[in-house]
Amino acid sequence: MSAGQKTIHIVDDDPSVRDALSVVFTLEGYSVCVFSNAADFLTAARAGTPDCVLLDVHMPGKSGMDVLHELQSANFPAPVFIISGQGDIPMAVRAIKHGAFDFIEKPFDADTVVVRVEEAVAAELRRPAGSDADTAAIADTLTPRERDVLREITAGATNKEAGRTLGISPRTIEVHRARIMEKLGARNTADLMRIVLAGQ
Repeated sequence: MSAGQKTIHIVDDDPSVRDALSVVFTLEGYSVCVFSNAADFLTAARAGTPDCVLLDVHMPGKSGMDVLHELQSANFPAPVFIISGQGDIPMAVRAIKHGAFDFIEKPFDADTVVVRVEEAVAAELRRPAGSDADTAAIADTLTPRERDVLREITAGATNKEAGRTLGISPRTIEVHRARIMEKLGARNTADLMRIVLAGQ
């Protein structure tokens, strides 16, 4: 591995996914290590930390969620993306709560995955101390209704479910969600979860 070369670990029991992601990130200049199961990856992760991990959630033996539990307890410093072919918002919420940086749903666009990984690696490098306090201060700018909507979103509710609970339309929930994300500087739901959980 050359000096300054970023390393990515890809953990997926599907060889076609491993091969595709390996080719994409090798072409982008990454040093790529692939693993077909959680045990092999965890052994490698104990020996050295990569710059980023792409982790399939549905694997035989230990699942991606099991791996997240182990990494979180070890205070794993690299951003971990959960990959799933059966993704939904509740799954994203659970993944973020258990330490995932973001959530990628299959089938995915290779260019988009590369951009999101590079943003994650850059964010980890420049994350300032005290950012949790900053997040809490920004959260104080939310209106009471926006806090209600945020509470529903972080509990994993869909727009329709949140609207039913709060007595407003799903479209109104979308508007509130957009305002919340703008105020908190979140680009997507996974990003929003991470910001909120960091401020707790």
